[in-house]
Amino acid sequence: MRHREFHRSERIGWLRAAVLGANDGIVSTASLILGVAGAGATGSGVLIAGIAGLVAGAMSMAAGEYVSVSSQADTEEADLRRERKELESNDLLERAELAAIYVGRGLDPDLARQVADQLMMHDALGAHARDELGISEIQRARPMLAAVASAGTFAVGGALPLLVALLAPANALSACVVGTSLAFLAILGFLAARTGGARVLAGTLRVTFWGAVAMALTYGAGALFGTIV
Repeated sequence: MRHREFHRSERIGWLRAAVLGANDGIVSTASLILGVAGAGATGSGVLIAGIAGLVAGAMSMAAGEYVSVSSQADTEEADLRRERKELESNDLLERAELAAIYVGRGLDPDLARQVADQLMMHDALGAHARDELGISEIQRARPMLAAVASAGTFAVGGALPLLVALLAPANALSACVVGTSLAFLAILGFLAARTGGARVLAGTLRVTFWGAVAMALTYGAGALFGTIV
């Protein structure tokens, strides 16, 4: 029976999009709420701004991820088309090129040629995509998946401080949003680090620290311009 090992790198595509979306959702929505509150807006004004920010942010994340990852996918496809043509026009040169890659990795030249021949008999384009171009199935660009993951996680992340702002008393709204948002960010950093196999403390502190900086600066800007405008 074939044994299949589990590697965390298989998660890198969706994990990046999910963490980025959730982090941006919490930070941007909480910061927007705090900025509007710092400017002296009423409870209804704060909620409207938060909802508008959540919807706009989710759509922006989806569009941005789709365009960005689509560009990556287009580049990958262009490289694969060029490699396919090269395989069709000069098979011997491509075999030698693949063998040279394996020699560079430490194989004996004769063994490297045998490996190249065997792999090209099985899947020539796949062998060159993986070993020459660095394109693997695990890390292939998937625009729609990235867009949906980013928009969905942004909406979930943004809904958390928005819900707190809805339930918090008016005189403690900013404090409640700050405290709970930092807690949400810490949990996000912890889960992302655990899922990706990274150092938990470093991941948690990194996400929480920069979220705190963003909220502090936005609240300060709101308070400053609220007294001017």
